[in-house]
Amino acid sequence: MTREEARKKAEHLVSQMTLEEAASQLRYDAPAIERLGIPEYNWWNEALHGVARAGVATCFPQAIGLGATFDTELVLNIAKAIALEARAKYNTYSAHGDRTQYKGVTMWTPNINIFRDPRWGRGQETYGEDPQLTAQMGCAMVNGLQEKKDGFMTTAACAKHFAVHSGPEALRHEFDAEVSKKDLWETYLPAFEACVKEAGVEAVMGAYNCTNGEPCCAHTYLMNAVLRGEWKFEGHYVSDCWAIRDFHEKHHITEAPEDSVSLALGAGCDLNCGCTYQKILNAYEQGKITREEIDKSAVRLFTTRYLLGLFDQSALDKIPYSVVGCKAHLELAYQAAVESCVLLKNDGILPLEKGNYKTIAVIGPNADSTAALVGNYHGTPPRTVTLLQGISDYCFENNIEVHYAQGCHLFDNTPPKKPHLGYFVTEGVIAAENADLAILCVGLDAGLEGEQGDTGNQFPSGDKLDLLLPEAQRVLIDAVAKTGTPFILLNASGSPVDLSAYEEQAKAILQVWYPGGEGGRAVADILFGKAAPQGKLPVTFYYNENDIPAITDYAMTGRTYRYLTQKPWKPFGFGLTYGELRIDNVQAAGLCAEKTDEGGWHIAMTDKAMYREASQKGLAITVSCTAEYDTCVSEVLQAYVHVNGTGNEVPNAKLAAFGRISAAPGAETKKTLIIPAKAFTTVDNEGIRAADGDGADIYIGFSSQK
Repeated sequence: MTREEARKKAEHLVSQMTLEEAASQLRYDAPAIERLGIPEYNWWNEALHGVARAGVATCFPQAIGLGATFDTELVLNIAKAIALEARAKYNTYSAHGDRTQYKGVTMWTPNINIFRDPRWGRGQETYGEDPQLTAQMGCAMVNGLQEKKDGFMTTAACAKHFAVHSGPEALRHEFDAEVSKKDLWETYLPAFEACVKEAGVEAVMGAYNCTNGEPCCAHTYLMNAVLRGEWKFEGHYVSDCWAIRDFHEKHHITEAPEDSVSLALGAGCDLNCGCTYQKILNAYEQGKITREEIDKSAVRLFTTRYLLGLFDQSALDKIPYSVVGCKAHLELAYQAAVESCVLLKNDGILPLEKGNYKTIAVIGPNADSTAALVGNYHGTPPRTVTLLQGISDYCFENNIEVHYAQGCHLFDNTPPKKPHLGYFVTEGVIAAENADLAILCVGLDAGLEGEQGDTGNQFPSGDKLDLLLPEAQRVLIDAVAKTGTPFILLNASGSPVDLSAYEEQAKAILQVWYPGGEGGRAVADILFGKAAPQGKLPVTFYYNENDIPAITDYAMTGRTYRYLTQKPWKPFGFGLTYGELRIDNVQAAGLCAEKTDEGGWHIAMTDKAMYREASQKGLAITVSCTAEYDTCVSEVLQAYVHVNGTGNEVPNAKLAAFGRISAAPGAETKKTLIIPAKAFTTVDNEGIRAADGDGADIYIGFSSQK
């Protein structure tokens, strides 16, 4: 069904509704209109990294882990799997008369905000700090969720939170994010623009905060001039939950709920997640909104429902419940976990030679934690393989004894009914002393970093205070290190953690993020060489001592790898693997490439005419690679561009293109990266993007380090 066909059907249906009926459909919990054959529908459904909060569903790695894969094809396939499971649940729940929250097919994902501050608790929900990476991953998720069958979308995606939103969580209901036009168009808008113009996302969700003085759910510039004006967005706009209530209770830009209704609906916020649109009829009676405004939004919403085939019969109705948590989806979750893990340090101990170890100690608060697998906004995995379980299963099959010790609580400054902070540490020390190797499983979980209102005890409202592990875990690591037993660090977190203090002591450090239900199996296979770590950092890992601007400062100066002037602990795009891939040659029409001292390649585009052509048509670069050692290697090729001859370019070269490449020993493998024309443009202080340079430097390698 085309959008035009769906819109005409929606117009006809809405024209038959009374004022009260049409108004009721602008609530997220839209009631049934039985006389018109319209069943109730709840628009609020979650699918960040699997169908969430609706019972059992395949749990893929958290979004930040998916960002670390740098693999758009993988994310596309994951999104298709999520859509199938969501539709299967909708079919079966509806057949039982259950049309309540989290059981529909309008999925409020992806979160394509920029992870600009490493302390932001919800950064785990994003694909990282880079606009290009976020745009490509976001489009892949949207395309997968909205895959068509029989002419109808399997599910509808929603790009959130529009548009300048990334903390602080504690202030989000009253906060005004002040941002320059340059930062707005250079950093905060590109991913949304791509999801709208390239992927055709069906919905956009407004943020809680204000941006430059206007609330994001009634923002005349962002919603009308940009989204529906310049970008020609035709889908529906939804508020974040209870964000419109914030207009009068927190932002104090209106005096009463009816005024907030008028402001939001007048700006084109079609759907209210919250309670304020329950006052629509009051606002109408007071002359603050019109029937035309109500109908316009109702038509947009029913257009989406028609595009989903919710009033038609199709193959989507026959998707069986058996797809939920099926073997194929679990294997996809396993593959994603392997690709997401980032090897930050390896002195050669990995992969482990099983013959070298008779006893392994698995120690730490995240060793046997299911919370450390799933992050936030998750479903119930069909099964959960913790880090301990994955390692133990492998060791059992290979006659390696395992000693487990919790070692400490995840966070415990004032432990109740315990004599001292290190109450469990001794057990961890004993386990390490009686082992050939210790594997320390540390980090965070969604109880320590997440959304405002999530469970938390150390960090207020989900944001972190610093980039260090909680004190109890630092005490544990120090105690185990003193035993002299070699140890490996496995860090589960959804954000950067500074582990530099242990880089000399630890034999290896593996960032596993929140790796999903199959995470323990994937991590064990990486440790013992059945698989290789393949992830790259989608965020900069700063030193805790780095001078990071205040989280309330939305200027990009000093933030992320594009603007960072200090040396980070680990740079954006970094990640080791087993074996090594060598770039043998780089070719681009009419350009010469040279090796750099850092092992990458550099292309100097000095001809202005060639630069102008690249800024209009883009540039294809073909890279030839060979595996250095006797092992197959999978890597992520990354291309960075820095435009010269203009004062508008970001300080450091920016990610322009990326792609996975695999090479067998002794065999040359080629990969072509297409650098888009946009990469050769810059954004000025008025927010205008243009090709205003006279040339460009292009860097090809395996991280942002040149």
